[in-house]
Amino acid sequence: MAQQQRAIRTRAAILEAAASVFDQYGYDAATIAEILARSEVTKGALYFHFPSKEDLARGVLRAQTRDLVVGPADWKVQELIDVTMVVAHRSLHDMILRAGTRLAVEQGSVDFSDDGPFPVWSRLSEDLLVQAKERGELLPYVNPRETAELLVGAWTGIHVYSRVMAGRQDVERRVSVMWEHLLPSMVMPRLLLGLDVAHDRGARVEAARVLTATETSEAADTTEAMDRADGGEPAGG
Repeated sequence: MAQQQRAIRTRAAILEAAASVFDQYGYDAATIAEILARSEVTKGALYFHFPSKEDLARGVLRAQTRDLVVGPADWKVQELIDVTMVVAHRSLHDMILRAGTRLAVEQGSVDFSDDGPFPVWSRLSEDLLVQAKERGELLPYVNPRETAELLVGAWTGIHVYSRVMAGRQDVERRVSVMWEHLLPSMVMPRLLLGLDVAHDRGARVEAARVLTATETSEAADTTEAMDRADGGEPAGG
């Protein structure tokens, strides 16, 4: 088990280092030497997990779409807003997400479209929009699939534009502005005043998620400790 955990940590360290290099230089200009220097692992360890630079880039892209689920909200449209706002917030510090976006839109020597995040983001957006339409949240003419593709395109463009113009520092505000413009053409008027598209929405949703995860973990640790003190098996064991 300890060896497995070390392997997981090593793989994560390599991905994080590769992401920082890809985000800074792009795929073609990135070098294995720089990734090795930043990851502080041996060449053997790197090639054990990722046989090539292309495998590294694909690993970053696949990891980019992890943890996209947000907590339930009163409306499905709000959940969709929250996904985009959380991604915007994370992009300020999540190196995997930052590098994945750059790799996905770059027109370099390798085509990464089959591992890109766009199909995942589109399916998630479409699913939430379908549920929103079933619940009467959307205007009658809204097509969930077409609207999902529009949102992902706009959302991706905003991330690229913000990276170039402001080093991503204004990405949350820009995504907020996107929603202010799109929602009146998407949702029933009765929802407009109740939807939260404030620029700090992502930060608040993420903070609540982390708090809930921490409390759940602490409760599980407490239960396990009590079971061991009683001489019994841990719960679920």
